[in-house]
Amino acid sequence: MIHFKKYTNILYWVTMAGLLFWFAYTKGWILTNFQSIDAKHALTLLETQSNITLLDVRTIQEYKQGHLRDSQLIPLQALAQNLAMLKNDKNKKIIVYCQTGNRSVSASRILEKNGFTPLNVKGGINALITAHADIVK
Repeated sequence: MIHFKKYTNILYWVTMAGLLFWFAYTKGWILTNFQSIDAKHALTLLETQSNITLLDVRTIQEYKQGHLRDSQLIPLQALAQNLAMLKNDKNKKIIVYCQTGNRSVSASRILEKNGFTPLNVKGGINALITAHADIVK
């Protein structure tokens, strides 16, 4: 019985460590080769730099409810198959946003793996709205 309890404790801590690793990975806190920026920094870059592309990776329905002016929509689930749509943006920084900042981490990983320079917006469009971004429908 003592050995069973010992292995159960080990299994518990391995599982907890795995969950922590997974959470940190999906949030973009670890194992990233791209930068995450806050909403105010994103808006400043959009105002001051011309060599920037703005990519919305939400769904079509979310995009229609409101998006940043001049943003290009490629939903996350279609991004890998539609990278050719961004071929002219290979030498630009791509500001990537979603609703809350989770899908944009996944999108940034796809972009970075394919030679792009993504800037993930922490907090997504929710944070951009809080930072007084101009939202259009």
